[in-house]
Amino acid sequence: QTSKSGSVMGIVPVLHNIRSCYNVGAILRTCEGFGLSSVILSGYTPRIHDENLLPHLRNKLDKEIHKTALGAEDMLKIEAAEDLSALILAYKSQGFKIVGLENNIEKPLCQINSPRLHEKLGDKIVLILGEEVNGIPEELFDLIDIFVEIPMNGKKESFNVSVAAGIALYGIIYS
Repeated sequence: QTSKSGSVMGIVPVLHNIRSCYNVGAILRTCEGFGLSSVILSGYTPRIHDENLLPHLRNKLDKEIHKTALGAEDMLKIEAAEDLSALILAYKSQGFKIVGLENNIEKPLCQINSPRLHEKLGDKIVLILGEEVNGIPEELFDLIDIFVEIPMNGKKESFNVSVAAGIALYGIIYS
C-alpha cells in the first residue's frame, strides 16, 4: 500500500545480526529506493550514528555504512531493538504479519514469486533478514508467521543478504 507521499506503508524490515556495514548500507539504500519509511536494526547489526560508541568508532561505522547507503541512512527512520522477541510480539499485537526471509530450513517455505503471496501476507509486514551465513536464529522461528524464500537455479545456496533483501522487497511490494 502506498501513501500520498509515495512511501510504502506497512513494511518494516528488521536487519538482525547483519555483520557487514556495507550490507547494512546497501539494504538501507534499497529500502529508501522502494519508498519504505523505517528500518529496525537488532542484534549486533552496526548502528548508524550510534551514540553508544566512542566517536572514532562511530565515525568509522558511519563512513562504512554511508559508502553503500549514499545518504539513505539519513532519509529513513532507523530504530534499534534491544529485545527483538518483545518487538516482534508488539508488532503482532498491532496486526502485523511476521515474515522471515530464509532458505534451507526445516519449515514450510513460500516462494517469493508465489501467486497470491500478497493475500497470505496482507498489508502490514515485518520482514526479518538474518545474519549473512547462518540466517535467522532458530529461537525466533516460533514468532515468525510465514517464511519466504527466493527460488534459485544456480549452484550457490543463497544470495548476499543485501541482494536478497532487494529481491524480497520487490516480491512483497509488487506481488
